[in-house]
Amino acid sequence: MKIAVVILNWNGKKLLEQFLPSVIAYSNRAEIYVIDNASTDNSVLFLQKNYPEIKLIRLDKNYGYAGGYNKGLQHINADILALINSDLEVTPGWLQPVIQEFEQYDETAIVQPKIKDYQNKNKFEYAGAAGGFIDLFGYPYCDGRILSKVEEDQGQYNRRKEIFWASGACFFIRKPVFDQLEGFDESFFAHQEEIDLCWRAHHKSYKTIYIPQSTVYHMGGASLQSQNPFKTYLNFRNNLLMLLKNLPVSMIFPVIFIRLMLDGLAGIIFVIQGKPQHTWAIVKAHFGFYKRIPEAWQRRPDKPVTDYYQTFSIFIKKMIK
Repeated sequence: MKIAVVILNWNGKKLLEQFLPSVIAYSNRAEIYVIDNASTDNSVLFLQKNYPEIKLIRLDKNYGYAGGYNKGLQHINADILALINSDLEVTPGWLQPVIQEFEQYDETAIVQPKIKDYQNKNKFEYAGAAGGFIDLFGYPYCDGRILSKVEEDQGQYNRRKEIFWASGACFFIRKPVFDQLEGFDESFFAHQEEIDLCWRAHHKSYKTIYIPQSTVYHMGGASLQSQNPFKTYLNFRNNLLMLLKNLPVSMIFPVIFIRLMLDGLAGIIFVIQGKPQHTWAIVKAHFGFYKRIPEAWQRRPDKPVTDYYQTFSIFIKKMIK
């Protein structure tokens, strides 16, 4: 089974200097690629000089996470794609349990390892933790993290399990499945495109699996900090687009209507917190969503599934605890 470890880079020279050595040291079975989104910080020169063995794919402009991977992966021939952020530290043996999962279970299309905090290695990391789910209204959450609360890793999530979505920080997918699903939705640009892709895979009866025997450490927020209003804009807009694309028709209006009300409440909270730029980002996100409704509708699957309710029941049980 041929595996490609693929890093998407945009002006991440310092991150490559810090994290690339672990990827090279512990990825013996894989070919390593860097897709460069037209960086201007000498990232390309750094790679060419110090890591000539790494296969470099150079794009003509910054296509974001979704478009960058879609365009770059067209040039990669592999059975399994390991898409990792440039601020990710991998560990010895991180690939073996994932490869075994793909070899043993044909229905497994996507895999996420255990993702922990690079700066506090006893804790899970916000972006992915121990595998992702969504609640009834489409809000993403993870085992190991609900809202802003992140748990310490005490072995409570040390069992293989099916999840609803895998984090784009470290995202394994079969290349034929990625191609069948036509990759990430490039209209998202960045943020939540991996959740959308997992949901679309779910429509095709593919499984997304969490493998705790593989561990990585993610710095998080290296490319776009949480206090950046553009990140707020992308998250609110893309989440609405994802719901429109994937919910059963009967659920679209009630769920999205409630979400719009909740988004408005979030905007009020931002004002109270003295962050009006984030409130304005939500307003722009809603108009960005309205603008893209026709395009998103055309991308809906023929037969959306409804059993994402299973993830909501898990959410309720966690809140009761």
